[in-house]
Amino acid sequence: MTIAVHLRRYGTLTGFALMVVFFAVNLPDTFLSARNLLNVSQQISMLAVVAFTMTVVMSMGDFDLSVGAMASLAGVVAATLFVAGWPVGWAIAAALGVGVAGGLLNGFLVSILGILPFVATLGTMTVFGGLAFVVSDGRTIFGRDIPPSFSGFARSGLELGEWRIPALTLVALAVLAAIWLVLEQTPYGRRLYAIGGNIEAARLAGTRVKRLRWLAFTFTGMGAAIAGLMYASRVASANPTQGDGLMLDAIACVFLGMTMSEEGEPRVLGTLLGVLLLGLLDNGLTQMNVDSYIREVLVGTIIILAVASGSLGTLRRR
Repeated sequence: MTIAVHLRRYGTLTGFALMVVFFAVNLPDTFLSARNLLNVSQQISMLAVVAFTMTVVMSMGDFDLSVGAMASLAGVVAATLFVAGWPVGWAIAAALGVGVAGGLLNGFLVSILGILPFVATLGTMTVFGGLAFVVSDGRTIFGRDIPPSFSGFARSGLELGEWRIPALTLVALAVLAAIWLVLEQTPYGRRLYAIGGNIEAARLAGTRVKRLRWLAFTFTGMGAAIAGLMYASRVASANPTQGDGLMLDAIACVFLGMTMSEEGEPRVLGTLLGVLLLGLLDNGLTQMNVDSYIREVLVGTIIILAVASGSLGTLRRR
């Protein structure tokens, strides 16, 4: 195996390992402690859910720019219904329904009307973001308006001896398992990868391309809504901008994971590595009191290097 192929398949993993070693050496008492790692797992759980479901759409060669705005909208819808006196279960169901409806709309625009995913989801991103402000009246909904049974969920967890796995981490792991099963163990997942490889060939082979793309966007819409509810529970509040940043980070995680695949395809376990990389990077930089804007520079650099290593491997094979 050539050096270029090694770079493609193991470059991101090597970079991840070097990052962990760097922070472990500089933060020996805290970085690799079980308490800190469990805390990181909770912090990245919302991003993980969005990134895992984004992997479904990106497996077809599409992407969804509206997930951050949808997360914000779902959170404020639930919080507004709490204020109106709705039971917790019904308010959560309504917020998830908003996510499904948004995903169905994206799928309709892309698969039925044939609008480019970039254009379609850029438009719905603006619509969902505007609706979040309309529903919340541009304010943060917090405090006594949020039922303790809802906000308490994020503070609960699974007791394992002296440690407790946060409930939000368990939700992210459940979504990871579900997406892995769908993409790796079902005909639906194989067809999505076929569409991503060659959409015309997939269509000629009898694949119902429109229906599959529509369903994939629905997965992503629901994932964004789940993440919005998780965030609202964690901070016991909801505001119309709480999902800002989720979209770019989710796409970055999928791209980082793609470098782990020999074919350069989005794989959910690769996406998990991308989520862990960004989450531990944030945590390490925060503990070292590095300015937050430096993080943006580092993330961009990491993505460029990871994708460049993959492109190098492809070019060398040609």
